Amino acid sequence: MSLFSKVLKYVWPQLKKSQWIFYLVVFLYLARIFLDFIVLPVFFKQLIDLFSSENIANSQEIEKSAFRLFYIIISFHVSIFFIARFIKFTYYRLVAKTVKELRNFTFQKIEHHSYTFFSNIFSGSLVTKARRFVGGFENAFDVLMFSFLKFIAIVFGSLIILVYQMPLISIIFGIWVVLNIGIMFLLLRTKIKYDILEAEQDSKISGRLADVFGNILAVKFFSAEEKEKVSFSEYTREGEKRSLKASFLGGKMDMIQHLLIVIIEVVITYILIVLWLQGKVSVGTIVLVETYLVLIAGNLWDLSGSMVRFMRAFSDMKEMVDIFDQIPDILDVPNPEKLRISEGQVSFKNVNFEYVEGLDVFKNFNLDIKSGEKVGLVGHSGSGKSTITKMLLRFIDIKDGEILIDGQNIAKIKQDDLRSKISYVPQESILFHRSIKENIAYSKSNATDDEVIEAAKKAHAHEFISTLPNGYDTLVGERGVKLSGGERQRVAIARVMLKDAPILVLDEATSSLDSISESYIQDAFNELMKGKTTLVIAHRLSTVQKMDRIIVLDKGKIVEEGTHKELLEKNGFYADLWNHQTGGFLE
Repeated sequence: MSLFSKVLKYVWPQLKKSQWIFYLVVFLYLARIFLDFIVLPVFFKQLIDLFSSENIANSQEIEKSAFRLFYIIISFHVSIFFIARFIKFTYYRLVAKTVKELRNFTFQKIEHHSYTFFSNIFSGSLVTKARRFVGGFENAFDVLMFSFLKFIAIVFGSLIILVYQMPLISIIFGIWVVLNIGIMFLLLRTKIKYDILEAEQDSKISGRLADVFGNILAVKFFSAEEKEKVSFSEYTREGEKRSLKASFLGGKMDMIQHLLIVIIEVVITYILIVLWLQGKVSVGTIVLVETYLVLIAGNLWDLSGSMVRFMRAFSDMKEMVDIFDQIPDILDVPNPEKLRISEGQVSFKNVNFEYVEGLDVFKNFNLDIKSGEKVGLVGHSGSGKSTITKMLLRFIDIKDGEILIDGQNIAKIKQDDLRSKISYVPQESILFHRSIKENIAYSKSNATDDEVIEAAKKAHAHEFISTLPNGYDTLVGERGVKLSGGERQRVAIARVMLKDAPILVLDEATSSLDSISESYIQDAFNELMKGKTTLVIAHRLSTVQKMDRIIVLDKGKIVEEGTHKELLEKNGFYADLWNHQTGGFLE
């Protein structure tokens, strides 16, 4: 499938939502071009022929004809003025509506990709691609309407008139136009490859910027400013090379086209002079032909630049279209079941999973978590603790086996439905650049202010929120940078408390809190966990001492399980972890 077809596949359905406006704009614009550039020159030709008549001063009939043409020309200009204003207004409305639809469509397509997809792409690069996709449409549509459509209308309109006026000239015009366009397309096929390469490098540059500025603390801490400067310069140097190659081809196109325009002007002008000397054409006809020549040559010259813009726009859109073509790796089954939780029992049955083909993370993994049971997962880094939570939340799909909630296979449940029944607090809190109230209420869109405040109090966040100048309306900054680590985590915990889902997953949710706050939060968690199935990933073993059961993982296998006391008495893997933890954390 060609690039044009791929782009059109996604753009046309959004444009089609306003198709009546689209067709109206096209019809009116063609009418305006026909009146302004095709018909009006014919009336001017007739007027010039009248002025060049030998007996013009003595002919009342010629005088009447001249004023009649004058009034027609004036009426045409007035009509064209109002049509042009209406076209602009309608066109802007069409573009604004289509851009809105494209933005919504782009957001929806990207949002439905899996957690793995977002883990493997720079967020800055993704934002740039989305912005360029919409901008590419605006540029391409502008070129299509006001350059391509205009050129086609002028060429066909003028050729139709010239066929009746001067058949030979119309044939020469036609051959010249076809030759010119053919050469342009041949050159553009090469140029678009460099435009695509330039667009790809631009995305890499944006991604690199986002990566550096998003981790600016690490850059400064390691005094890596010069290192990052050199690295970024390499990216921009490659971007410069690709841009120069694309620009060189654009200049080559301009040179060839300029030469073709000079040739046609010389040929046509020579023919007209010869015919006039032979008395076969009038002055008005010469002016008409030259007018059409200037119009076609000028628009063809513009067409060259417009084709470059058009191809560049499609190059800008290509990267996002490639993402649209990707099928999300986590999909809902057709007609998914409704998740009904009566007890909250979670079971992993003969689960196989691998990140890389042939390298098993889990093989025939089995784990049953009873209704209301509080289970802690411990183990060295890479043992599979976080992978279990990702599988349960369907951020990743298993290779074989089943994950069941109250006997229902989560693979047959709609993802939104599944995750609405599970509360999750990651180790690194996730906050939006919105108000604290909006961040807490994110888990329950219809939450009242009282419910938000109550959740914040349970998470011991109300105390510090009340001291802020704008209280709950305080903006937290990008990723919550205006708050301390402990404050961010307490806001995230308040959000989970407000959600009050039957299954709770905590990825060391108190790790960012000071000891006093942690004791308060732990009390709140004990209340929150009552009657809920809870899975806690522990990076420091003190967190799981009071769990009903502790699961010890090593290389994707359960090597021990029991209570804290039972596992210490076994003096095995868990006891070794306990004895060798540093500062409360696993090494």
